[in-house]
Amino acid sequence: MSRTNKERTEATRAALIAAARTLFTDKGYADTATPDIVSAAGVTRGALYHHFEDKKALFRAVVEHEAAQVAETIEARSALAKSPREALLSGASAYFDAMEVPGRTRLILLDAPAVLGAECLGAIDRENADKSLHEGVRAQLSSSADRHQIQAISNLLSAAFDRAAIAIEAGGDRKIYEAAIVMLIDGARLQPPTTDG
Repeated sequence: MSRTNKERTEATRAALIAAARTLFTDKGYADTATPDIVSAAGVTRGALYHHFEDKKALFRAVVEHEAAQVAETIEARSALAKSPREALLSGASAYFDAMEVPGRTRLILLDAPAVLGAECLGAIDRENADKSLHEGVRAQLSSSADRHQIQAISNLLSAAFDRAAIAIEAGGDRKIYEAAIVMLIDGARLQPPTTDG
């Protein structure tokens, strides 16, 4: 049975993203050429530019795909939790599991900020794992913090998760970083921020 145009289009796009991911991970963004991506994907150069404006747009698609997979892992694990605290801790553990996928830390945390810029990467984060984190922090703090405080704590925890993932990738002890994250989460729960001077 022949595939529909939509199926062929999706298959071509998926092949380009998969090939690009491998090359971006192995060689880095700067050293990956579009002819190499086309060759690895088994498609034409025209197919590449039909789906993506340029190499940067393809890189963004790779990062979006990786970020979505991280978010799915977090959401699946935290959905089983029985309390906001447990959901945050389960989500943290799931995040570290997801970031252990080879190449993912480099793509999302090291190369993406330089290639895409903070604003673009922030938008990707907000659509994925940061959304779950924000909801978890809001549930954890309940009525003890306003939306600005919740956003600030979410941002700080997100940065802590990312720094921990980079450190673990470089050989740091995951158990130590997970314990530190527990302390941060519990600190936010026990001592909600105030707006007093």
